[in-house]
Amino acid sequence: MLIINVSELPPERILQKAIEILLSGGIVAYPTETFYALGAKFDMEESLKKLYTIKQRPIEKAMPLIIGHRELLSILTSSVNRTAVSLMDRFWPGPLTLVFPAIGNLSDYISAGTHTVAVRIPGESFALQLATSAQFPLTATSANISGRPPARDAQSVIEYFNDTLDLIIDGGKTSGGLPSTIVDVTGTTLRILREGIIKKENMAAYSMPGLGCHTFRRGV
Repeated sequence: MLIINVSELPPERILQKAIEILLSGGIVAYPTETFYALGAKFDMEESLKKLYTIKQRPIEKAMPLIIGHRELLSILTSSVNRTAVSLMDRFWPGPLTLVFPAIGNLSDYISAGTHTVAVRIPGESFALQLATSAQFPLTATSANISGRPPARDAQSVIEYFNDTLDLIIDGGKTSGGLPSTIVDVTGTTLRILREGIIKKENMAAYSMPGLGCHTFRRGV
């Protein structure tokens, strides 16, 4: 396992190394604007399977993704409605995860049988730099064993996973706090599935009749 502190190398070298590992099927732990996350390339089945195994994640929980550019949505979903566009215009980059209809060939490790895909462009953080540089979607599941607190520093990531990861990007302690808000935009009614940093009242201008708050199966 390789550990790189963000203060020790130029950002472009760290990003290049992380992307090389992701492209080769490796798993990378990296800091987001809230907690540390585990990244694998979205279409590498063995890497995704390993993620579920090391996290001890229930197979029925789907895996959220991050992207650096909206154009990448075209390889994840065939349907982006006007409500979704309005939400992206207002809240991306940022702590808003949108749930879209998934394309047919998306990995079951991503959709977990829901026929949907959860995506966001992260807020200002190493995660945003990585997603922007990678030019492909990558997972953003929290760096923890399922059911345990998400990691806020590299040492916590090490304690959870030991040497089962290929790379840890040590960006110091993250801010923690609430997770991203998750909104289902697959139908004609906007549904808040998990209320996080972005509050329900902030979504009112984008909602249609039937705005509700529901429990989200995916977790992080």
